[in-house]
Amino acid sequence: MLLGPYHVPGFPGTRRARLWLPRDYDPSHAHRVLLAFDGQNVFDDHGSFAGGWHLHSAVDRLATRRRRAPVLVGLDHGNDHRISELSPFPVQGGPGRLDELLEWCVATLLPSVASRANVGLGAVNVALIGSSMGGLAALYAHFRRPDAFGGVIAMSPALWVARGGIFEFVQSQPTPMFSRVYLDCGLREGRMMHLATRMAMHLASRGYPPGQFLWRPDRRGGHSEGHWRRRAPKALRFMYPA
Repeated sequence: MLLGPYHVPGFPGTRRARLWLPRDYDPSHAHRVLLAFDGQNVFDDHGSFAGGWHLHSAVDRLATRRRRAPVLVGLDHGNDHRISELSPFPVQGGPGRLDELLEWCVATLLPSVASRANVGLGAVNVALIGSSMGGLAALYAHFRRPDAFGGVIAMSPALWVARGGIFEFVQSQPTPMFSRVYLDCGLREGRMMHLATRMAMHLASRGYPPGQFLWRPDRRGGHSEGHWRRRAPKALRFMYPA
């Protein structure tokens, strides 16, 4: 189901989001929401530079008698403006605009989703997923707006942005009251793996209860949609154990 096109105040052009109802969707019950950045890569291969995640298929496979799948929302990025809008820090000689995008997601996009499907909002119900810049955005959003986003799947996050500014930010924030964090990276990703390991060590030091934090170093992993597509099912099973 297509949503939009939306105009995000202060951002050029318009964009759309796509809503996927899992096969176990029951309109009489409120479902959780998984909001994915880089919506052009979330579903099929069309519109993606290196193939899509086919995340809707993984979400459908998640649905079992003991596990209810989330409603999936893929928000398209702003093309040439993708880097700045997914960065919370100055980047490429300009300001990062993620805070503005997140406020729009909370105030406009998620209520729009709730008007079309029976979903719960707030930290207990809404998780984020993203890779590379989207992974950075998801991780930041969880600590920046813990009232709105209670779970994060950060795949190969671009932790190098602004000389690793995300480290100082995360370390300065308390652990959210409701927090479930999945973090991964591939050994073939060079320096990104070193930074991801550093972030994993910090998060582990916070004393997450068992089952609330998962660090997944991928021995075969590289920096591409194919690797994130392969790792997505396990990430989803972690995020939605029941």
